[in-house]
Amino acid sequence: MNTTKHPVFQPLPWPEHPLKNRLVIAPMSRVSATAEGLATADMDAYYAAFAKGGFSMIITEGNYTDEIASRGYRHQPGLTTTAHAAAWQPVVKLVKTHGALIIAQLMHAGALSQYTEKTLAPSAIQPVGVKMVQYGGTGAFPFPKVMSPEDIRAAKDGFVNAARLAFQAGFDGVELHMANGYLLDQFLTPELNIRDDQYGGSTGNRFRLAAEIIQAIRAVVPARFLVGVRLSEGKVNDLRYRWKDGAAMAVEVLEEVRKTAPDFIHIAVQSGEWERDSFYGNGASYAALAKQITGSVIIANGGMHQLTRAARVLEESHADLVSIGKAALADPAWPLHILNGTSPLAFHPDMLWPEATIQHTNEVIKSVQAVV
Repeated sequence: MNTTKHPVFQPLPWPEHPLKNRLVIAPMSRVSATAEGLATADMDAYYAAFAKGGFSMIITEGNYTDEIASRGYRHQPGLTTTAHAAAWQPVVKLVKTHGALIIAQLMHAGALSQYTEKTLAPSAIQPVGVKMVQYGGTGAFPFPKVMSPEDIRAAKDGFVNAARLAFQAGFDGVELHMANGYLLDQFLTPELNIRDDQYGGSTGNRFRLAAEIIQAIRAVVPARFLVGVRLSEGKVNDLRYRWKDGAAMAVEVLEEVRKTAPDFIHIAVQSGEWERDSFYGNGASYAALAKQITGSVIIANGGMHQLTRAARVLEESHADLVSIGKAALADPAWPLHILNGTSPLAFHPDMLWPEATIQHTNEVIKSVQAVV
C-alpha cells in the first residue's frame, strides 16, 4: 500500500476541528510535574514533539481534579488552580503551533490513588492488585471510604472546575477518564459499586455521576469546546477484568453515554491487543458498538502502531481515529517516519521501567540511539 494512501493518513472533516490525519496520542502518565502539580519545561518539549512529529490530536496524561482525594500519584499534573492552568499554557501554545489539537484528560483516581491513604470510592471494597512501581507506588492500595453525597458533589465540582481551567489554559477540550479502574469507572463497574442510592444499582444509576459531570461542564464552556469520555473494561490493577454480560453490558453503557452526546469516545485496550480484548461473542467490537449506538467520533486503542490493524479498524468502521501510546513515546515522529518510509525507533519496556518519568524515558532513548 502507498503509505500516503493508508487510512491513518486521511483527513477527518470534524466540524470546527478538522484533523489532518487519524492519529491520536493516547494519554500516558509521566509523573513529571512539580510536587505542586505544575506542568514543566520537560512536559512542554514532550508534548510539542508529538505535534511536530505529525500527530493530529494529543490527549494529555490524567490531570487530578481536586485537592481532596483525586490525585493518583506524586508528580501528577493537576487542573485545580489558576496556577495549574497557567503552567499548561506553554504546552498548549507549542502544540497548536504545529497544528494539532490538544485535549486535557481529567482524572479522579478514587480507590486506586497512590498519593493518599484516605482514598474515596463508590463502595467500601478493597481494590485488587498492588500499586504501580513505575508511578512511585509500593504495596497494596488503601481500603477506601464510601463516598457520601457531599463527597460526590465535591468530586463533581472538581471535574467541572478542571474543565473550566482547561478552557482558560487554551485546551481544545477535555476527556473524562472513565476507564482503567479509576473513580468514574469504579462507579460504572457493578462489582465495585454496590450502592443503594441514586448512584448505584442500574447501569443508568451507575453512570449518573458521569452524566451529571458532562452536563455541568457543558454549562460552563463554549459549544466548540470538545467534551469526550474514555471507556474500558480492563483496569490498571486488574487487566483481565471483563463485564460478565459482555456485549449486553457494552450496549447498556453506550446507551447511557449516547444520552450525554459526547463529542468523542475513546475505547481503551490497555493490553495492546485490540483483536483479543475488543470483541464480543456476537462478533462486534466495543468500538464498533460505540460508533453504531452513539454517533460520536470514536477513537480505537490497542496496538494501533501496527498498520494492518489500524487499517482494519478504520476501513471496517470500528472507529474514526486510532490512538497510539508506547510506539509514540519511543519515537514522537512516528507518523513522519512512516510517511517517509523510514523505521521509527521501537519501544522497549525499559523506557517506562523502573520509572515512567520523561527524564528516564529520554535517557533510555539516548542510550538506544547510541547503540543503533
